[in-house]
Amino acid sequence: MTSIAARVVDAVKVYGSGDTEVRALDGVSVDFAAGRFTAIMGPSGSGKSTLMHCAAGLDTLTSGEAHIGGTELGTLSDKRLTLLRRERVGFVFQAFNLLPTLTVAENITLPQDLSGVRGDSEWTDSLIDVVGLRDRLHHRPSELSGGQQQRVAVARAFASRPEVVFADEPTGNLDSRSGEEVLRLLGRAVRETDRTVVMVTHDPVAAAHADEVVFLADGRLVDRMEAPTAERVLDRLKAFDGHHRQPEVAT
Repeated sequence: MTSIAARVVDAVKVYGSGDTEVRALDGVSVDFAAGRFTAIMGPSGSGKSTLMHCAAGLDTLTSGEAHIGGTELGTLSDKRLTLLRRERVGFVFQAFNLLPTLTVAENITLPQDLSGVRGDSEWTDSLIDVVGLRDRLHHRPSELSGGQQQRVAVARAFASRPEVVFADEPTGNLDSRSGEEVLRLLGRAVRETDRTVVMVTHDPVAAAHADEVVFLADGRLVDRMEAPTAERVLDRLKAFDGHHRQPEVAT
């Protein structure tokens, strides 16, 4: 049986109240299988970033549950939740979020350095090869291209051996060639380190790198696609014209 790295159950997220109430998530239940690369897609305002933030423990649900492995996030104190995010979850954002005064090597090991946990040097070493940065370890972010900076961010996200890495539009600030490199890298990291990646993207070409795509519309899960191609993803997105709700699927 496939183990589940992260999941949400009947997830509801409401912003505002009364006339200004927005239901960003409207009863979403979805599993993210361990050892797989899943993309979350949908029209603007479909709830995809909200889903990722709630699944990762960066935001709290109005109702429903979010789990990382066997841990329900809603039961944790702020302190325990911070610890879980640091030890069991990795993040890659559109902005690279590197510290400019640190070298590449120092940026990669920053999460362990902050938590006072001695990192696994063998693991870090293998990551440096996966992301192809061995000849850049003593450079600072300003000496790197955007694509190289995002590769540092990917290595940092995987450095603490998290159960799941959440990536929010990780290629949003990159040209197509650098973006392609980062996406291939995420796929390699999943296969070669047996980690799990959940990525929010609006780009069908990016989504085609994933093993599976989850589609949201109007805050609801409306479809899932195995072995996606850019063409199939684009066709599916065109069906979401924003004026009607797609029927919910149980797959």
